[in-house]
Amino acid sequence: MILSGREIEKRLNKTIFIEPYTSAQLNPNSYNLRLHNKLLEYDDLELDMKKENKAHEIIIPEEGFLLEPGKLYLGRTLEYTRTEGLVPMLEGRSSIGRLGMCIHITAGFGDVGFAGFWTLEIFCVQPIRIYPGVEVCQIYYHDINGEYDNYRSGKYQHNEGIQPSLLYKDFLKST
Repeated sequence: MILSGREIEKRLNKTIFIEPYTSAQLNPNSYNLRLHNKLLEYDDLELDMKKENKAHEIIIPEEGFLLEPGKLYLGRTLEYTRTEGLVPMLEGRSSIGRLGMCIHITAGFGDVGFAGFWTLEIFCVQPIRIYPGVEVCQIYYHDINGEYDNYRSGKYQHNEGIQPSLLYKDFLKST
């Protein structure tokens, strides 16, 4: 079951934590999250799963930044979220999608117990100017059935900034 907006609000600071929170961002069954003013862009066109891929930071100015098609930009939410006993999910807002901008490629699924900023995998189908603080995505929550273990991965839990892929660490464990 997906929680309603009213239920999200009832569970605030109990099992759902959103900082900062404002009721204006609450929807009937989700909560809008905003884009931070920083992006990461990988330095190389060819990325390697087994290696740390270097990236550089881009600051989105108040007058906006033009995203280019064919490039992957990593962003993050302004809001820090933590969830207990629920599965958080992330989706782009339809208004953003209708402009040809995607906010995640495959990582819209959160684990029960995740705490941190959401890293956004941003790409666009045509050039689009983006702005810091715009509501780009929405978080929604599912109940979880059965016994479960909280997310404990050291890779992304309690992150402070934009998280590039840390997949290369999985290869280090298997050798």
